[in-house]
This record gives sequence, structure tokens and C-alpha cells, in this order.
Amino acid sequence: MRRLLPILGLSIMTASLVFATVTAGKPAPDFVGQGSDGKSYHLADYKGKFVVLQWYNKDCPFIHKHYDSGNMQKLQDTYGKKGVVWFEVISSASGSEGYLTADEAQANRTKSGTKSMATLLDPDGKIGRLYGAKTTPHMFVIDPQGLVIYQGAIDDHNTADPGDIPNSKNYVAAALDQAMAGQSVTVASTRPYGCGVKYR
Repeated sequence: MRRLLPILGLSIMTASLVFATVTAGKPAPDFVGQGSDGKSYHLADYKGKFVVLQWYNKDCPFIHKHYDSGNMQKLQDTYGKKGVVWFEVISSASGSEGYLTADEAQANRTKSGTKSMATLLDPDGKIGRLYGAKTTPHMFVIDPQGLVIYQGAIDDHNTADPGDIPNSKNYVAAALDQAMAGQSVTVASTRPYGCGVKYR
């Protein structure tokens, strides 16, 4: 069973599911993910680059906030041009909200206008649980040494209102900008907000 906290968008699992805890400053857990494009993506292959992992659910209003406004695509494009590798991760189980087959995910990539490198399909929740991903979006930034330098919310406005975006502090952009400039990340961890990840 699952008890939802709608205000925070968090999903507390009462079943015997085990989640890892990913801490800023520690090595990012390695994984191989299957992309909707049919390719396999091994995190270790991107050592030497900044990597962003972004949990995704096309039906989540918080995802709509950042995609319908173009905010997420702008971030993906801006930092992709700077060499950042950006993955969307779908951990929705088959039959649950946000679940997509490979073909559906590919079509959705076109429809959403995403600028991410790939959409990783994680219906068994292995990658999500490895990272302790709780919400869509839950954001993780990994530096070229393979360390997690940020995890948590995309910004400081826990709402589904796109009108809040211009006045929001974007934690992901701040972490990338600071790290790329050789500075310490001032906010390395926040509480993620959004829809609870729909694990199996």
C-alpha cells in the first residue's frame, strides 16, 4: 500500500521497499540504463563530464510546470551546449501513472521538445531506488569525478504554477554554474518536491 502526501508531492512507501540514500559529496551509484532509443547508457562512461539525472512523469503537474513553460528544455539546452550530459529517468511501473513503453517515450520526447540526451526506462525502479528518487522531478547533479554535488528540488518554489519560475532560485543551474567555475556548491541538498515516483 502507499500513502500519499499531496501537499509535498511525496510518496511514502509502507511496503518493504528499500531505498538508498545518495549524499552530496559521495560517489554517484553506477548503473546501466536502457534508453527509449534502444541504446544502453552506462553512467561510468560519462566520467569526466557533468551529468544531470532528472526523474520524469509526463502526467505530473509539476513536470508540466517545467516543460509546458519551456523551463526544463531551456536548462537542458543551455547546459547541454556546455557539455553536460542530461538524462530523464522514468521509474513509473507498468500500469502506473507516467509509465511509457520505449515507443511511447520516443514519441513523448518529440512532443515535449526535450533537449535531454536520452530518456532512461526504469519500470522495475532499480535506478530510482538506487538513488532514492522520491519525486518527479527529483534532480541529481554529478561532477566529472563522479561525485554527487547536488540532489533535491529543481528550485525553491514548491508549486505547480509556472508563474513562479521567473522568481525562483534554480538549484540545479546554481550547482552547475558554481562547480564549472571551480567553486564550492553552496546549496548541495534540498527536499525534492513534485509527484511521488510511481514505483512497482
